Amino acid sequence: MKFLEVDSLEQLNSVFEWETTECVLTGRVEAYSCKSAGSDKKLYKLLENKYGNHHPMVDLVAGSISPDNEFTVISPFGRLDEATPRKTFFYLLATLNAAYPDYDFSNVRPDQFSKQPSLNLVINAVNTTLFNHGNDEIITKYRLWDTLDELVQLKECDVYSYNADSDDDPMNDQDGYLWSMNYFFFNRKLKRMVFFTVKSRSLINVPAGESEHDFIDDDTTEDEKSRRGYDYFVMGDMEE
Repeated sequence: MKFLEVDSLEQLNSVFEWETTECVLTGRVEAYSCKSAGSDKKLYKLLENKYGNHHPMVDLVAGSISPDNEFTVISPFGRLDEATPRKTFFYLLATLNAAYPDYDFSNVRPDQFSKQPSLNLVINAVNTTLFNHGNDEIITKYRLWDTLDELVQLKECDVYSYNADSDDDPMNDQDGYLWSMNYFFFNRKLKRMVFFTVKSRSLINVPAGESEHDFIDDDTTEDEKSRRGYDYFVMGDMEE
């Protein structure tokens, strides 16, 4: 995925860390073009081999099994033996890899994602969370939804949530982790993805002076750049 530098998102992210009396909340919003970095090629081939070949060793825990084919995995994206659902799964994993370059999400299961039935339900959930935790400025002053709409035309997006249930996951690997909210707004026609995440940590477990921006080590800046698409090729190159 190619990371997109967007001034309006930088403004949003500058106010996306705050405290309540009980917890510290950190979040960010990032935009990506679905042009794949060189580091994504390995992930793409892995998913093709795992879900595209009807092999009996497919991980049956990954989703429900279709009655038409005992080895066909049904996911929130559709049948993973079909190219379009499998590509959607790839885009979501590639976005996570780009957002957290020190982690490898290739083993994340399809059932850790959920397709949201309604954009309005997602907007209401985010608004309620931010208002209840004292950061309504992101909605009102910094125009979160107008900004995202300008980037990906929200009404044209499929929206997916991600549930981090593994111990080895950047969403929940810090002391005092309480909860996280993770959404992907995917406009297939524009081939563009917006990743929205908010995480809450208990205030008593956060060391003095630590912030979410410390999560990605400065020493890995060059690796992060490479993961975010400076040496990219189009999806068609991977399908040959």
